[in-house]
Amino acid sequence: MRHHHACSRAHQVGALLLVAATFLLTRLFDRLLLDASSPSSPSSPLSAARPASSADLRIYVYSEDEIQGLRALLRGRDGTVAAATCLKGQWGTQVKIHQLLLKSRFRTFTKDEANLFFVPSYVKCVRMTGALNDKEINQTYVKVLSQMPYFRRSGGRDHIFVFPSGAGAHLFRSWATFLNRSIILTPEGDRTDKRGTSAFNTWKDIIIPGNVDDSMVKSDARAVQPIPLRKRKYLSNFLGRAQGKAGRLQLVKLAKQYPDKLESPELKLSGPNKLGRIDYFKHLRNAKFCLAPRGESSWTLRFYESFFVVSSPLLLLKEGFM
Repeated sequence: MRHHHACSRAHQVGALLLVAATFLLTRLFDRLLLDASSPSSPSSPLSAARPASSADLRIYVYSEDEIQGLRALLRGRDGTVAAATCLKGQWGTQVKIHQLLLKSRFRTFTKDEANLFFVPSYVKCVRMTGALNDKEINQTYVKVLSQMPYFRRSGGRDHIFVFPSGAGAHLFRSWATFLNRSIILTPEGDRTDKRGTSAFNTWKDIIIPGNVDDSMVKSDARAVQPIPLRKRKYLSNFLGRAQGKAGRLQLVKLAKQYPDKLESPELKLSGPNKLGRIDYFKHLRNAKFCLAPRGESSWTLRFYESFFVVSSPLLLLKEGFM
C-alpha cells in the first residue's frame, strides 16, 4: 500500500527554490545567447537599431487593418465607434494601454524579433454601445485568431489581451479554448462566484486598475484636491447605484437613517441632475471612508478612485454583509 504524505513546508520551500533557479538560469542563458548573436562592432546597424537598454523586450502591436475582423473588435461592425468614446469611463484602460504601446520605445514593427504580441480590442466598449453582440464578439475573435500564424506558433503564450471589466475574458465566450495560454490583463481575478470557472490564472495573468479620470491622476494638477480629515463632513459615503443588490440597498437605507454619518446620494447617469466627474470627486473627498460594495462582481472602480482623494476604501465583498 502506498502512503501519500501531505505537502510539508520543506516541500513548498523546495518548489519555490526550483522555480527561482529555473527563472535565473533561463535569464542567464537568454543573456548568453543574446551576447553571442550581437555584433561586436558598436557601429553595426543592428546595434544602432536596438540599443542595449531596450534589447531585452520587444513588443509587436497588431494593426487594426492587418487582420480581417480586428477593426470590428475596435470600432464595431460598422466601424462607427470612436476610440475617444471608449476612452471614457471605467473601461478606458483598453484604449490607454493600446495607445501607450503604440508610442512605446519597446515597440517593434518586425514580428520575428518580438518577444510579446499585443492584440488591441475595445470589445467591452463596443458591446456596451451595441456595436457588437455576444455572438458577434465570439465569432469575430475566432476569425481574428485563425489569421495569426504567430499566435498559433506559441499557442498564444506570448500574446497579450486586455479585458477591462469585471467580466474579464468571459466577454469572449470561447476564451477557454483559444486564450487559455495567453496573457490577460484585467481588473478582476476570481469570478467563480457567478461562473463555473475563472478566466484568471495567477501564473500568467495580471491584475490592472480600472480607468480613473485623467484629471485626477496628475499629482501636481488634480482637478479635485483632498481636504483635511477634520474638515470632512461624513464618516463614510457610498457613491454608486443600488442596482437591486442587497448590500447596496442596505447602504442606501442606512444613509437615510444616519444622514449625518453616511452619504449615499441617488446618482443620475443622464439628464440635468447627472453627477459630473468633478462633482463626483468632490463628494468622494468629503468622507473619511469610501464604501466599495460589490456590484455584478467584487471589483469596483471606487476602490481606486478613493486613493486620489485620500479616502480609505472599505471593500464589502459579500452580497448581504449586514
